Amino acid sequence: MHNLVDRDKLPDTARVDVIVVGTGPGGASVAKKLAESGQSVVMLEWGDDAPLTGQLSQMVKIAGIPGKGALMHADMSLLMRGITVGGSSAINFATAMAPPLALFQKYGIDLTQDLAAMSKALPINTLPDHLIGPLARRISLGAQSLGYNWQKLQKFVHIDKCRASCHRCTYGCPFNAKWTAREFVDSAMKRAATLVTKAKVTRVLHRDGRVLGVEYHQAGSVHTLLGDKVILAAGGVGSPRILQNSCLASVGVDSFGFDQAGKDYFVDPVIAVMGTVNDLECNPDQIGGQEVPMSAGMHLSHEGITLADLTLPKPLYLAFATQVGRIDRLMAHDKTLTIMVKVKDDLGGKIAQKWLNKSLSSDDKLRLAHGTELARNILTEAGATKIFNSHHFAAHPGGSVKIGELVDENLETRVKGLFVCDAAVIPESWGLPPSYTLLCLGHRLGRYLS
Repeated sequence: MHNLVDRDKLPDTARVDVIVVGTGPGGASVAKKLAESGQSVVMLEWGDDAPLTGQLSQMVKIAGIPGKGALMHADMSLLMRGITVGGSSAINFATAMAPPLALFQKYGIDLTQDLAAMSKALPINTLPDHLIGPLARRISLGAQSLGYNWQKLQKFVHIDKCRASCHRCTYGCPFNAKWTAREFVDSAMKRAATLVTKAKVTRVLHRDGRVLGVEYHQAGSVHTLLGDKVILAAGGVGSPRILQNSCLASVGVDSFGFDQAGKDYFVDPVIAVMGTVNDLECNPDQIGGQEVPMSAGMHLSHEGITLADLTLPKPLYLAFATQVGRIDRLMAHDKTLTIMVKVKDDLGGKIAQKWLNKSLSSDDKLRLAHGTELARNILTEAGATKIFNSHHFAAHPGGSVKIGELVDENLETRVKGLFVCDAAVIPESWGLPPSYTLLCLGHRLGRYLS
């Protein structure tokens, strides 16, 4: 990636037009738009900008360090987030589900123009047949045989760079086939935006209801950066924690509501349902267990349930099977059909500085049970046996700094000049891949601030 400064340092006396905290889809899209308008923009990123290698070791560094990328809820459900330039887009499944326009219109937010702009700026495609792996193909046949509306999913993928029998989406695509927010970060930097890595923002500085800048930690030292506008895009967990810390460090800040950040959020819980087939048919260039995940699926919007194929890299599959005691399935990775069951969970719980607590409601459990039953039916129809489930884990934390509560329709807090632009602002229970929505929100915020 291009870096216009020593990637680890800025003078404490620096002052800029806009500080963007975090470089995931929300932060990267607003930074790109503001840089294009000629404003001076500094992006502060806790992670590094090392090139993505497609290796498990790098994915663990990005999302597997306990207390940093890997967070555990009180109910022992795991949440993984990407701490790197590009945020979780570096390690997600690149599913491009358009924002629910009607939901945001209820809150005075029209994303129509931004959706049109993003649809032109992004590589959004369904995968051609030669890139769909044998496991996903077998699942599709089972679902369609039962009459389910199982369709190819839109993906953020440069098709010409994508490879068959490749399992590296989750590790970080080394071929630049999967679109990540790093592309927008690069675009912003070509317009003279600055990227500072390994910089963990801890609190927002403000006085008399007006933002002043941020405080961040880097290489064992505490620094400040002043800016006319600050945009928090540190994610559904990171942004509320920064606001909470800003509350504790300020006088009379309760009127801004920062002490309420992190309350009643969602996590989009997921269960993986797995079963073995012994007669898998592979094309000559395909290998069982190595394919693009979430190539096809179905979304039951009224029930709050999404199903999709979810072939995982072998180490992750082994972890899932071991976690639930299915030692007998450890050697079956290359012939295991896996279906993701994701549900829209009820709002609840609390994000604190040192812990997360979000339990499943009775309705959440019913949704997961129904989705699991559907997945088991599909696997059975596809000829799978020895079917088992993983424990549930958290897919997308958000709703922790909601529109209509802690930010207004322009994503501005009650501190003038302080904005939030990530999954934290989503105002209701969710259950969808959030990247496309956050890109649109970032583009809209960039238009507003330009």
